[in-house]
Amino acid sequence: MIKLTNLSMPLQFTEDILRQKIAQRLHISAQEIQSVLYLKRSVDARKKPKITVILTVAVAVSNEEKILRRAVKDADIQSYVPYYYRIPKCTVPVSQSNRPVIVGFGPAGMFAALILAKAGLRPIVLERGKCVEQRQEDVTNFRKTGMLCTDSNVQFGEGGAGTFSDGKLTTGIKDPRIRFVLQSFVECGAPEEILYLAKPHIGTDKLVHVVREMRKTIQRYGGEILFQAHMEKLVQKNGKLTAVQYQKDGKTTEILTSHCILAVGHSARDVFEMLYNANISMTQKNFAVGMRIEHSQDWLNHAMYGREASPPELPVADYKLAVHLPNKHSLYTFCMCPGGEVVAASSEQHRLVVNGMSNYARNGRNANSALLVGVSAAELQDSHPLAGMRFQQKLEEAAFQAGGGNYYAPVCCVGDFLQKHAATGCGKIEPTYQPGVNWISPDEYLPAFVAETLRLGIPAMNRKIHGFAETDAVLTGVESRSSSPVRIVRNENCESVSLAGLYPCGEGAGYAGGITSAAVDGIRCAEQVLQAYLQ
Repeated sequence: MIKLTNLSMPLQFTEDILRQKIAQRLHISAQEIQSVLYLKRSVDARKKPKITVILTVAVAVSNEEKILRRAVKDADIQSYVPYYYRIPKCTVPVSQSNRPVIVGFGPAGMFAALILAKAGLRPIVLERGKCVEQRQEDVTNFRKTGMLCTDSNVQFGEGGAGTFSDGKLTTGIKDPRIRFVLQSFVECGAPEEILYLAKPHIGTDKLVHVVREMRKTIQRYGGEILFQAHMEKLVQKNGKLTAVQYQKDGKTTEILTSHCILAVGHSARDVFEMLYNANISMTQKNFAVGMRIEHSQDWLNHAMYGREASPPELPVADYKLAVHLPNKHSLYTFCMCPGGEVVAASSEQHRLVVNGMSNYARNGRNANSALLVGVSAAELQDSHPLAGMRFQQKLEEAAFQAGGGNYYAPVCCVGDFLQKHAATGCGKIEPTYQPGVNWISPDEYLPAFVAETLRLGIPAMNRKIHGFAETDAVLTGVESRSSSPVRIVRNENCESVSLAGLYPCGEGAGYAGGITSAAVDGIRCAEQVLQAYLQ
């Protein structure tokens, strides 16, 4: 097949128009084109209101070699070889006393389990939370009543934190395994378009079904998944892992194993404490905190596309912004959720956390995004490996009190915040957070350097998207779980430098930053475990 990049098409084009354009670029007739496969599709709105679609396609033709020779100097025309991820099969039977264990069933743990199960190693997964169906009920109940289940919420449970944050699959890493991740999601019911959209997403409403089907696939290949199974201890002897202890239904059980993939996520603070006390090597890692900002989605569509009304061929508008500021800090957007809502993301009693979420249709009235400020060792002024975690906890406790001590979120309009006024209440943009909100200035609970960076950064972002500093836009606090504040040190084989047989994995261990990169890291760790069994 031939890979053709930078193919510019009108916003509304037909298959016939596409084939004619491909034929023109390849200097062939349209009848010579056997098939066309989308590899990437993005929208170019730089010359609004004129908007085009930019495609990368794989084209099957009968005279491929001749066309490639003729286009040897054209960088946009290359040979295309489809990528296939092959999982080696372990032909040696795995004993019941040495099955690999995976702790955590978010994207990293899920894909690690998928690889090991398909390889024939019959992995055992320990997930502290509930299956996604029951977890969804607990999340909904928390939003309605403010009654928090500390092991089943937006952070903990089958699918991990990404399940309730839109299912965005964009990533900054370059790794061929990404294709396998996307294909696996599609096989479990995700929209096929995620294979080629420049900004793929599944949507929380669809992702819960995809997660359930992924679980069934792992079980079908011999994987065992234990829900509400809380890992308590890693048993070791002479620097090597020998067993994993967990508690379920009030009973402590020990699983004999020499290989454990630790994919606990960025909110498993009790696990971080346990690892530190067990002398597992850990370091501080830079992280970020901030708030969620909400705008009208209609305003954003017009601002980004330059049109009062958007045709159905246009995706709901989003943005990605970053500004470097005079106070030597930066402000950047993260986890932007078009047509979404701000969600209650607490996982601990008396600590308040928010996140963003969209369903597949992204048809909500508001757009929201995190506005984040980096936190490094310079801000912490504490060399302890868990200093960042404790910083997060203190901030979440302050936000909980600012919200009223009942999991209501502290909110403020942008205009009041920028003018350093007391929060005066709701304008034309209504906050979407549930179970409720309390109008209060962010200065009451944010660290001074975070508040200052927000005050400098929001007007700077307004210079990039006019209207971003809209007076009635809503700020909701606090966003504190965008990434892990620790890194569990591992070697080039993904193995802990402190404990042989332990594989720190994914976002919680400090080696990923989102669904896709966490899934890829889960695959990498599984490959290392599989290699150990094959030796």
